[in-house]
Amino acid sequence: MRTVIQRVTSASVTIDGQVKSSIGPGLLVLLGIEDADNEEDIAWLAAKIVNLRIFNDDEGVMNKSVLEANGEIILVSQFTLHAATKKGNRPSYIKASKPNIAIPLYEKMIKQLEQELGKPIQTGTFGADMKVQLVNDGPVTILIDSKNKE
Repeated sequence: MRTVIQRVTSASVTIDGQVKSSIGPGLLVLLGIEDADNEEDIAWLAAKIVNLRIFNDDEGVMNKSVLEANGEIILVSQFTLHAATKKGNRPSYIKASKPNIAIPLYEKMIKQLEQELGKPIQTGTFGADMKVQLVNDGPVTILIDSKNKE
């Protein structure tokens, strides 16, 4: 699983002109799923996301997690995170999972994040044409790949 995690002051997902979900301060998490991903990736990644210390403490140092900052999370599926760009100029998405594999993993990630955070999270709609708006706070943007734990 690949993620782009952005610390935000606000974020929202709009589908067909209607706001589907929105959050205040917290994390916008874009999630890409490939066939090799499994429940171990979900458990590791959800814990990492919720405990990532990228929120400011009282002294302005990034020392708090979204959990400690009482922030919110919005999770958006993003198959393009698995784009292969080695050959040519048109990305290939061959590594991205098809919906029959990706949707159950996406739904498990939602449940795992809610469990780790201790409250419901917001989401996009898998496979929909979404308009994502955000105000990146910092800016702080973190890339995490469960297959390449750096």
